[in-house]
Amino acid sequence: MKKFSILLVLLLIFSSLPLTNLKANTEDNNNFDPNYIISDTEMLDTNSMSLSEIQTFLDNQGGYLANYKTKNVFNETKSAAEIIYDASTNNYDCDGISINDRYDQAEIMRKCKNVTTVNPKFLLVLLQKEMSLVEETSPTERQLDFAMGYGCPDGGGCSNSWKGFGKQINSAALQFIDYLENPSYYTYRAGNTYTFTNPYSTIKDETNIVTPFNQATAALYNYTPHVYNGNYNFYNIWQRYFSIGYPDGSLLQAEGEIGVWLIQNGQKRPFLSKSALTSRFDENKIIIVNKSDLDKYIKGAPVKFPNYSLIRSPKGNMYLLVDEKRRGFDSAEAFRKIGFNPEEVMDASWEDINSYTEGKPITATSTYPTGALLQDKSTGGVYWVNEGEKAPILDRIFLDTKFKNKKIIQVSTEELADYTKVTPILFGDGELVKSPTTSGVYLISNGKKRPFTSGEAFENLGYKWENIITISPKVLYYYDLGENIEMP
Repeated sequence: MKKFSILLVLLLIFSSLPLTNLKANTEDNNNFDPNYIISDTEMLDTNSMSLSEIQTFLDNQGGYLANYKTKNVFNETKSAAEIIYDASTNNYDCDGISINDRYDQAEIMRKCKNVTTVNPKFLLVLLQKEMSLVEETSPTERQLDFAMGYGCPDGGGCSNSWKGFGKQINSAALQFIDYLENPSYYTYRAGNTYTFTNPYSTIKDETNIVTPFNQATAALYNYTPHVYNGNYNFYNIWQRYFSIGYPDGSLLQAEGEIGVWLIQNGQKRPFLSKSALTSRFDENKIIIVNKSDLDKYIKGAPVKFPNYSLIRSPKGNMYLLVDEKRRGFDSAEAFRKIGFNPEEVMDASWEDINSYTEGKPITATSTYPTGALLQDKSTGGVYWVNEGEKAPILDRIFLDTKFKNKKIIQVSTEELADYTKVTPILFGDGELVKSPTTSGVYLISNGKKRPFTSGEAFENLGYKWENIITISPKVLYYYDLGENIEMP
C-alpha cells in the first residue's frame, strides 16, 4: 500500500460519516447522474484557486473558517485557507522513504518528493458536505476536529489518530490522490457495477445501481459509499459553488465528449447532427467546459435538423426551417412553385416543430423564402430580404462574417420598394464584438451587448480572442447594454 509522510497507513477500507449537509439544496436535481459526479480533470485541477482566492471564497461564504487559525499537520499555526492550499498544492509523497513518526517537517521536506494532490475547490466542497464548515458560523469542536469525516467509518466512532482540522484536510487530500493513483487497492472502481442501498438517506431510500464512469466518481464512492445523502450532496454543493453559467447563445462541449450544446433560454439544446450545427454556427466558437458546467442546465428540445430543412408534422403539414422560424406553405401550389423536392421532406415530432417560432407562410407569390441579399442598382445599398421585409446592412463587416457565403443579387429600386423596411441587421446571440475605438469586448446575448469585466474573465470562460469581430461604433450603439460578464 502507498505510504505518505503524514499517513502512517492509508485505510484500505475507509468511509466517512453519512452526515447530511444541512445547507445543501435537498430538492431533486434532474441532472444528477450517480454514475458521473465529477470529472477526473476537475478533481485533479490543483491550479484552480490561488491562496488569496481560497481566502476570498471563505470570506464571501461568511462562515467561521474565514478567520479560523489552527495547527496544520506539522504543528504550525496557519489559517484555514493556508491549510487547504498547502494540502492541495504543497504536499509530500514519502512512498518508500524511511521517516520518523513525529511529522518532522524538516525531515519530510528533505527526504520526500513535493507533490500536488487534489483541487482546492474539491476540498472546500468536501468540507461543506461533511461538516457544513464552509458556511457554518458557530461550529462545534467535533466539527472542526473531524472536518472531513476522515477516520470516521460507518457504524463506528471517529479515531483520534486523525483528530485535528489540519490533519483532516491533509489526510483527505492524500486519500483521494491515492484513490486515483491506486484504484486496485479500493472497493469501488470505474467501469464496474455496484448496488447501493442508501441506509442513512433522508432524501431517497431506494436501491441504486451505479457504474462509476471514471476514477473520480469511484473515489467519491470509496470515501462515502452512498448515493444519497453523501454524493448527491457533494454534487449539489459543487454545482452551487463552482459550476459556471454561460449566457444564451453560447456553444458548449464537455471536455472529452463529442456532443455540442446550444445554451438558449436558460436551457441546453443538443445538436443531433454535425450539419444541424454547422448550418447555423461556426465550430471555432465552441467552448470546452467541465461536465459540471453543462449539468446545471435543464435539457431543452434538440436541434435536430439543418437550417433550411423541410419537415413534416405528425398531421402532415410541411414547413421550411429558416434560422429560428418555421414557415408553412399555404398551398400545394406554393410548395411546387418554390421548387422543393418532396423526397427532401423529413418527419418531425411536435417537440421538434414547437422549438421553432411561427414565421410567415410561404405563398405561391413568395420570393426568396430562405432570405437573400439584395443590392439597389442605383444607390448600392444592400439589404437582407426575408418574409417580405428588408433590413439594411449598415456595415460591410456583416457581408464578410454573418453573410460571408451569401451571393449579392442586384435589383432595381422599384423591386426593393415592394418590401417593408425594418431595423438594420445585427449580430445574433453568441457573437463576440468590439469597437475599434475602445478595448472593451462584448458578448451578444438576448439581443444585448454584455461587457466582460476583464481579459481574465474572458479567458477563464473559454472564449477565444480570434473570434472577436470588430464593428463600427454606429453598429455597437444599436445594442442595449446588458449585465457584466464577470470572473467565474
